[in-house]
Amino acid sequence: MRSDRPTIVSFSGIDGAGKSTQISALIAHLQTSGLNVKVCTFWDDVVAFSRFREFISVKAFKGEKGVGSPERPVNRRDKNISSWYVSAARLFLYAIDALSLSLVVARLSQSDADFIIFDRYIYDELANLPLKRLALQLFVRGLLHFTPRPDVAYLLDADPEAARQRKPEYPIEFIRKNRDAYLALSQIAGMHVIGSLSEAETSSQVIKAIRPPRLLPDAHLQPE
Repeated sequence: MRSDRPTIVSFSGIDGAGKSTQISALIAHLQTSGLNVKVCTFWDDVVAFSRFREFISVKAFKGEKGVGSPERPVNRRDKNISSWYVSAARLFLYAIDALSLSLVVARLSQSDADFIIFDRYIYDELANLPLKRLALQLFVRGLLHFTPRPDVAYLLDADPEAARQRKPEYPIEFIRKNRDAYLALSQIAGMHVIGSLSEAETSSQVIKAIRPPRLLPDAHLQPE
């Protein structure tokens, strides 16, 4: 017998932390257990005006498009730009995205899915802000108060140097600051932090976090 609503799980972390790998592993595990899983990609399915925002960032900041790989590094210039007017624009856009996220979660919660997995979440935008500033911490807390909270919000922590080798897109200085912001945000948002482990060990930690009965639509997942 299924629960009243789907279990919502989100994956966040710096670029190259292994989110896609762990999402695929969790989907396979849940589907093997007979559960219905839906995946929501934050940038494609939630973010407002995503194509326009990408176009503006490329034109204004002269960065490259695409996803970096060891064979083909790219030089992106978007979330690593931190001028005051860009930060001000982010606050406005992130508030819109939080509203969009609330609507998407409400819609998906009426679906027949047992689990809804978010590939990135509002946390991945808020980690672009300089969270050492008290005013921004208050903004984040206020925004999160009105934003749906996942049942489990994973933060996949990773070594910045190793992550950049897997996904070379941003300067290493920014990646280090971005990781620090994620860790600070995890304290505010109550995220489930998984340290830098092997792929198999990380998958094991991910699965353990969804085993409590309150997160399961029925008795499909039992401890091994």
